[in-house]
This record gives sequence, structure tokens and C-alpha cells, in this order.
Amino acid sequence: MRIEQLRGGVVEAWHDVHVAVVDGLGRLVAKVGDPDLVTYWRSAAKPFQALPLVTDGAADRFGLTTEELALCCASHSSEPGQVVIVRDFLAKIECSERDLLCGPHPPLSERVAQDYATRGVRLTAVYSNCSGKHAGMLALARHHGWPTAFYTRLEHPVQQRCLEEVSRWTDVPVAEIKTAVDGCGVVCYGLQLRSMALAYARLANAEFGMRNAEFRGGLRVAHDPPQQFRIPNSAFRIVEAMLRRPDLIAGEGRPCTELMRAHPGRVLAKVGAEGVYCALLVHEGLGVALKVQDGHGVAAALALAAVLEELGLRPRPAALIARPNVNTRGETVGELRVNGGLEK
Repeated sequence: MRIEQLRGGVVEAWHDVHVAVVDGLGRLVAKVGDPDLVTYWRSAAKPFQALPLVTDGAADRFGLTTEELALCCASHSSEPGQVVIVRDFLAKIECSERDLLCGPHPPLSERVAQDYATRGVRLTAVYSNCSGKHAGMLALARHHGWPTAFYTRLEHPVQQRCLEEVSRWTDVPVAEIKTAVDGCGVVCYGLQLRSMALAYARLANAEFGMRNAEFRGGLRVAHDPPQQFRIPNSAFRIVEAMLRRPDLIAGEGRPCTELMRAHPGRVLAKVGAEGVYCALLVHEGLGVALKVQDGHGVAAALALAAVLEELGLRPRPAALIARPNVNTRGETVGELRVNGGLEK
């Protein structure tokens, strides 16, 4: 599989893709390229960074809502409603925007960015696509009585707790996880694609434990977790939040949201930076992790939709089948498309 950029009928450029598809026992079900490629998980790790909030009791202590938990896992579009939820979350834990260490950036949605520019909205840290994750980390620090200052640093207890959780779900010892500083300032994790996919596959067992019937009807457990790994109750709430509020996980018109809306309760999708995407196929109990080698984000979204369709998630949203190549005069002169498929 590769993503090709066509101009006329000629392939002008292409983007190589690496994919790992793994079941809950860690078995490689399908692949493209190198499933053992080590790359940074980036924002696709957010569901696992959010898990300690529930596991350690912070979510109950502060009465976190489904919406607040969803935003802890999100790379949101800075839409007004999303920003309001993060502000309310911060007030609930007696923190302020000044406590956020993520820093501001233009919204990931061009529509929202244009609207804010037109209205002269001053962008602060709460508008960062990672502000929900950072609010969650502040809540974890508050709950444990840890300092909120410098919570982004590797040596801080918050980051050590998140690293421990990532290790647990990926089966990679903490000492073997490569770490670096993410775009928002917290720790990010260098892992093999198959390890990322395993973590997502394991979330399937959490989904089947959810009590709400609308997500359980007609589903079956595709695999049993291995004896040494038991799905904590905390995972039920994280998965439920993401499946219930796909509009908060990214935003209007963005791939994660549109994939989850198109197939309610069937897929959980999460973007990472630099061409990383991860997903859980709920019915099948399969985790997917992919990396576009040159970091092209649009190519990664097209690749994920194609992989999920090949694994049974049909149909693809129309916007994720191909992307028009448009010149400066607004003329369509080619397209970005997927060529090839999974190796099984």
C-alpha cells in the first residue's frame, strides 16, 4: 500500500505506509511494510494517558463528565463548545488557564481558524488541541497531591504514572520505551507499531464490558485477554466516552470524528502527529496502528480509512476515498488516492 499523488494520469509523488493489525493476544493479523517500525505514538496515545484519571479515582473525585473524559483523549478543533468544556473542567479542579503548559496554536480546523481570525479571538493555551489532555493531567496531580508546576516533565509523577500505564497496555517495559518531548510539551513514547496496535485491540474487551445496551447489542467478544492482562474498569469509561462523543475527539469534518460518526459504536479512531493513526475495530477486536513514513497527515487519514474498509468497516466516508488535487485557480488537476492493500 502507498498513497499516490496524481497529476493528470501520472503519479507525481507518493507516500509509503507502514501498518500493523493486531488482535488482543498480540498476534499480527495483517500488515503493510514494517509492523515493527519504531515511531512516536504522539496524540494517538491520549486514551492511555487518560486512563489513570479513572483508575486512580480522580474522575470520581471531581465528578468528571463523559464530555470531559472524551476531551482528555481528544485532539480537538478548538471549536467554541470544546473550549467551554475544557474551561469548565479546569474550574472544577480549581485550576486556571494559566496552569496549562501546552501553549496555544492555530486551530486544526481551517473553518474554525478562519472564524477566530475574522473575529479577532485571542488564542490562549485552552485553545490548544491538547488542552483536554493537559487538564486531565492537572486533575491527576490535584488528586494525588502532586505539584501542578512542571507537570509536563518526564521526572514529574504525572508523566511517570502515564508512562507506567502505557507500558502496561503495550507490554513494553518502561525502560524500553523511548521518550521525547511532544509538540504540546508532555512526554511522548517511541514504540513499535505492533505494540500500539495491541493496546488498541485490548480496548475491545473494555467495550464489551460497558453496561449501556446501545453499544452492546449484537456484539461478541472476539478474543479473551491473556491471563497476565486484565482489562480495568477504568477502560470501560474511556472507551464509552470516546464512542459516545466522536464530535469531541476531533471536530466537524475531521477524519476521526467522521469515521466514528459513520459507524457508531463500531470503530474508535485517534490521530497522532506526523502521519500516525490508530484505531480499534470494536466488533472484530482488532487494533490498527499506521505510520505514513514522510508524516503526511492527509495521506495517513486516507490510508486508515482504506485499511478499516478492508477489515470490514464499510463504506468509507466519501471524503476519505480520495482527495482532489486542486491548483491555484481552483481547478481539479489530479487526486491523492490509495494504491494497494494489506498483506495477510
